[in-house]
Amino acid sequence: MKVVLGVSNRHVHLTKETYSKLFKEPLEVVKYLKQPGQFASNKFVTIKNGDKEISKVRIVGPFRKYDQVEISRTDSHYLKVDPPVRDSGDIKNSSPITLIGDDGKIYLNEGCIIANRHIHITPQELKQYHLENVKKVKIRIDGEKAGIIENVYLKIADSSSFELHLDTDDANAFNVKTEDKLEIIEMEEE
Repeated sequence: MKVVLGVSNRHVHLTKETYSKLFKEPLEVVKYLKQPGQFASNKFVTIKNGDKEISKVRIVGPFRKYDQVEISRTDSHYLKVDPPVRDSGDIKNSSPITLIGDDGKIYLNEGCIIANRHIHITPQELKQYHLENVKKVKIRIDGEKAGIIENVYLKIADSSSFELHLDTDDANAFNVKTEDKLEIIEMEEE
C-alpha cells in the first residue's frame, strides 16, 4: 500500500497569547496544507538558544493550546539543544527555546521537540487499509538511497488527510521529497 509523503521542515505552533507577545499584526494564511484546517502563515520567528539562532522559521496555524517548536536533529546540533523525539503536543519536559518575533520575544521553558515519524489517517481509512490494531508501520523506499524506515506511528483523527510526515533529516537521508509515494510494507500490532 502506498502513502504520499509530506516533508516537514522546521516550524512552530503557537497559542494566541504567545503570538500576541511576538506580533502586533494578525496571523494570515499564505497556503493551506494537506491536513484539514492547517496552514502556512505569513509570519516567521527566529528560534534561539544562547548565541545560536535560526531565522525564518514559519508559524503554522491555526493557533493551538500549547506552544511547540519542531526542529530536526541537525538543527538541534547547531542550536546546542537536545529535544526529545515526541508526538505533536507531547511537550512536557521537552527542551527550552527562545522565540523572537517582529514585536517581542519570549522564552519557553519547554516546547522544543523532534517530531515522531507519523502517518495521518482517519478511523475510516484504518478500516479500509486493515490497520485497525496497528500502532506503527515500516516504510520501504526505493531508489539510489533505498532503505527501510521503521517506527512510523499512525496518527488517527477524524479530520485527516492520508499522508506520511518525515522531517528534513529523514527525507534527505533517503533522497525523497514531498509528493513522493512510498510503500507501507509491515505493520506492528498493538
